[in-house]
Amino acid sequence: MDAILKWIGGTTAVVGIALAGLAMSGAAEADSAPAPAPTMAEAPAPALEPLGAIAAKARADHDRLYTVRRILPIEGPIKYGEWYWDDKGVPDGPLLITVDLEARVISVFRGGYEIGAAAVMLGTDDHPTPLGHFPILTKERHNVSEKYGNAPMPWTLRLTWDGIAIHGGNEVENGYASHGCVGIPDELAKRLFAVAKKGDMVVITDGKRIDLGDPIV
Repeated sequence: MDAILKWIGGTTAVVGIALAGLAMSGAAEADSAPAPAPTMAEAPAPALEPLGAIAAKARADHDRLYTVRRILPIEGPIKYGEWYWDDKGVPDGPLLITVDLEARVISVFRGGYEIGAAAVMLGTDDHPTPLGHFPILTKERHNVSEKYGNAPMPWTLRLTWDGIAIHGGNEVENGYASHGCVGIPDELAKRLFAVAKKGDMVVITDGKRIDLGDPIV
């Protein structure tokens, strides 16, 4: 038994020595093998900025919401007392109201589509309608003017805290004027009141002309 074990052990030793020799030989060959030729470094790929592209598209889409996409087909100048409204098929979008003092016209845009228009009653030289950008501050369905003898101002969209507003309740006729407010026919005032909300912008200009594709603001 001991002889057999010794023989196996001896064989194991011989195999071990042989394997060690092969390993050393392989290492020597590896050391003597020529090093691979260096390769030229590839130019780095241009950095992509997907977030920048997405932001630019979002900005462009946002700006287009305030570009004229449709003008109501109204023939000739709008006469006092006339009003127009057509929001059928118009997609949802931000509401923007423009008033031009020279043309004496109000236009209502939703997402760039004109949905309403009318001739308006404006202020006088002593009580002018102010120019500028005005967010709607409050909505007051049954407002009266305490400043001017409790004059009725239904469907009020308040633009300033000192009394300037868009409202119905007055005759929009040639020769009539307000104390700076924008007076519109009652039926238009009712429709505008229903769709407008606090924060919607009203832009009052004096002689600005806009056409299809033009920016509203």
